[in-house]
Amino acid sequence: MLRWIHIRKYERGLLSRDRIFERILQPGWSFVFDPLLRTRLVRTSVRDTFLESPDLDVIVRSGALGDEAIVLELAEYQRALVWVDGRFIAILGRGLWVLWKAFRKVEVEVIDARMVRFEHPDLAAVLNSPTAPRFLEAVQVEAGQVALAFVDGRLAAALEPGRYAFWKDVARLRVVHVDLRERVLDVGGQEIMTADKVTLRLNAVVTYRVAEAARAVAAVESYEQALYREAQLALRAVVGARELDALLAAKDGVERELLERVRGWAAGVGLEVTGLGIRDVILPGEMKAILNRVVEAKKAAEADLVTRREETAAMRSQANTARIFESSPALMRLRELEVLEKVAGKAQLTVILGESGLAEKVTKLV
Repeated sequence: MLRWIHIRKYERGLLSRDRIFERILQPGWSFVFDPLLRTRLVRTSVRDTFLESPDLDVIVRSGALGDEAIVLELAEYQRALVWVDGRFIAILGRGLWVLWKAFRKVEVEVIDARMVRFEHPDLAAVLNSPTAPRFLEAVQVEAGQVALAFVDGRLAAALEPGRYAFWKDVARLRVVHVDLRERVLDVGGQEIMTADKVTLRLNAVVTYRVAEAARAVAAVESYEQALYREAQLALRAVVGARELDALLAAKDGVERELLERVRGWAAGVGLEVTGLGIRDVILPGEMKAILNRVVEAKKAAEADLVTRREETAAMRSQANTARIFESSPALMRLRELEVLEKVAGKAQLTVILGESGLAEKVTKLV
């Protein structure tokens, strides 16, 4: 009829009769009058953080817990952060929770999750807990980036490099990462017809960076694709209005005009275009052969012109020399002596000088 029960120091006994909670047994010996064996005892350790029982609501309403436990009744939008002995252990969601504090130091912080963004001095410890992925969405923003957080379609924050967290299941969250560093966009394989009906293939390069992240994300669906399309249209407009010779002769002017066109459009969507250049101009095979022949003919004509100029200059120089010799016989005789000096180096000469010219007085002796 009497049932003796021993509860150890770090235990509590949950006593129920006919499956209805009756009371909590404290450490020590207790006896229970149970002639019909209708009582049931469940031992629970207060060294554990949480009290778990199917009759948890009945136990709480009975007031039997006293000051030995912390009772939390969290609403739909509330979350609780739990520290035990100075260490973070868990995030609690909506519902009824009982935490033993008889054996350990337990601290609880209740937070309104409707703020969506979670900010806390111990954010790293909270995010590293096993329960964090269930309740929080972590966002890591790297150097050179900015992250735009949209809550229910509205821009809530522009996040600088760092680590952030947002509550799940309280609002529709979308985070867009935007790279603020300078980037290069290749616009390749563009077939364009010039004003004189020559089809070219162009490859261009656009250098840009995001100047206003919020505008770039909101103005167009994809700012990179939009910039690619705008560069295509600018190439067709500028190149298509010029003949081939003008395009090849004034490539720098074409690039400046392209840059002005694209830069004006990009500023309206939050982009800054720092450079735009035509990397390759590829001609059709037959046009390339024609241009090669034209260049070859021009170079041949230039070479002939140079040759004629040199011959004319040489003849003009000889004529001038002849006039000088004609007007100065002594200079002519000196010139003859220079010639003889050169000849004497290769043969034996006997030179007889007289009043007549040297050419009439030279006799070669072998």
